[in-house]
Amino acid sequence: MEAVRKKLQEELAELEEELHVKLPKEIQKAREFGDLRENAEYKAALERQSMVSARIMQVRSRLSELESIDVSKIPRDRIAYGSEVVLYDLDKDEKVKYRLVTSEESDPEKGYISTVSPIGQALMGKEEGDEVKVKTPTGLRSFEIRSLTTIHDLSD
Repeated sequence: MEAVRKKLQEELAELEEELHVKLPKEIQKAREFGDLRENAEYKAALERQSMVSARIMQVRSRLSELESIDVSKIPRDRIAYGSEVVLYDLDKDEKVKYRLVTSEESDPEKGYISTVSPIGQALMGKEEGDEVKVKTPTGLRSFEIRSLTTIHDLSD
């Protein structure tokens, strides 16, 4: 989670530099071209300024959410953030392994799925032995939870 926090803080610093240093220069330069009503550079810089401001708010909000995650309150016997699970796909007759992570850490190719993805949401709060049905873009899938390793077990 520290890597995610660092990545977001770096993005925030870049965005704030763009908002407070680069964009004001672009806007000033565009103003020098005269008539602002038909000035494409000026309009583009103002639109970018609005987008950067919105993204800054999103990043700050996400950082705040990450700060509020209390690992000690994550359950030790149920699937939650940081859990590693082995599922048996009842439809495909195969095992799959996932690690539940934040959306920023998500990498399905490596088996890192977000807690807010369809499968991640369906797994949250479940236990070993539970059967889970997940609505995915490719249709309804059924899994049996074969094993669970929580963030607590992984960090020991």
